[in-house]
Amino acid sequence: MCKNLRVIDWNVPTMDRGLSYGLYWLSIDWVPLTLWIYGVLLIIQAGYYPILAIVGVPVNVVTIYILLYKDCGLSPCVKRYLGAMAVADLLVIILDLILRHIPIVFREQFYFLLSIPVCNIHAVLLYAATDCSVWFTVTFTFDRFVAICCQKLKSKYCSEKTAAVVLGTVTVLSCLKNIFWYFMLTDRYWLWNAPWFCDITIDVYYSRVWVTIEFLHHILTPTLPFLLILLLNVFTIKHILVTSRARRRFRSHTNGDSQCDTEMRNRKKSIILLFVISANFVLLWSMLMVFSMWNRMFNLGYDSVHLHDFVQEMGFMLQLLSCCTNTEIYAVTQTKFRQQLKNVLKYPFTHIHQSIKFTH
Repeated sequence: MCKNLRVIDWNVPTMDRGLSYGLYWLSIDWVPLTLWIYGVLLIIQAGYYPILAIVGVPVNVVTIYILLYKDCGLSPCVKRYLGAMAVADLLVIILDLILRHIPIVFREQFYFLLSIPVCNIHAVLLYAATDCSVWFTVTFTFDRFVAICCQKLKSKYCSEKTAAVVLGTVTVLSCLKNIFWYFMLTDRYWLWNAPWFCDITIDVYYSRVWVTIEFLHHILTPTLPFLLILLLNVFTIKHILVTSRARRRFRSHTNGDSQCDTEMRNRKKSIILLFVISANFVLLWSMLMVFSMWNRMFNLGYDSVHLHDFVQEMGFMLQLLSCCTNTEIYAVTQTKFRQQLKNVLKYPFTHIHQSIKFTH
C-alpha cells in the first residue's frame, strides 16, 4: 500500500496518477477494489483525454463559427450567450484538458514542464475560464427565465446589448475572483493528483485562511450555480405549466384544439434547449462538486465520510466531457443549427470534389 502514496517536500501524502501507475495497480495479484477501479480509470484516461481533445477543439470551433456567421434560427441574444459558452468551453479544453490533465496522465513525456515557472498564472487563467463556462450557463438560464416568465422585463433585458454587458461583467469578475490562485500556488508545476496542479507551500496547505478561501471558491463555482439553475428551472417549469393550461383553455373556446399553436411550438423548442443544457451541466458537474466540497471539509477537520480518489478522477472526466457536449445538444434540439452544421462539415469535401472535377 505504501507505493501508492507520494510524500512531497512537507510530508503531505498524495495518490500517484498517470498511465504507468494505472498499469502498476492492475499488475498486482491482489489489490483492493477501490485501487483497482482507480487503476482502470487511469488507463482509460490515457485514451479518453486525447480523444476528447481531438474532438472537443474542432467541435467548439465549428460551433463558434456557426453561431457567429450563420443563420441557425436563434435570436441574436441567445446566439451571443451560446457563443460565449462555446468560447469558454474551448478555453477550458485547452487550459484544463490539454495543458493540465494530459501532461499528468503522460507525466513521463511532460517532465519538461517542471522547469517552466508559470503554473500559478496557468491556474488563474484555467479557473477563470472554468468560472466563465459555469456562470455563462447561469446567465443564459436567467435570460431564458426572463424571456419566458417576465414578459414586461423581456423587451429590456433580453437584448444583444444586455447580453454583451452581462457576459463582459461575468468575465471581468471571474478573472478578479481567481487572482488569489496566483498567491496561493507557486509557479512550479506539480504533475501529481490533487484538486490543484501546482506546488504549494506547507504554510498554505495547513492554513485555515487559505483552505476557507478555497472552500468559498468551490461554493461560488459550481455549488451556487447549481442552486441558481435548479431554482430558475423550477420557476420556469411552474410558469410554463400554468400558462400552457390557461392557453389551451382559451384556444379551446376560440379556435378549437385543432389549430396549430405556433407560439407554443417555438416556445417549446426554446424550453427544450434550456432544460437540456441545464441538465447536462448539473449531471456532468455533480460528482466533481461533491468531491471538491468533501475535500475542503476534510482539510477543515470534518472527516466523517471518506471518498476515494477515483471519485475525483471520474469527476474530472465528466466535467471535461461537459465542455464538448453543447454542440450535440444544439444539433439535436435546433433544426437550423443541425443543417448549418451539416453544411460546414460537408464544405471541405464538396470543395475538394469540385477541385477534382475542375482539374479533369
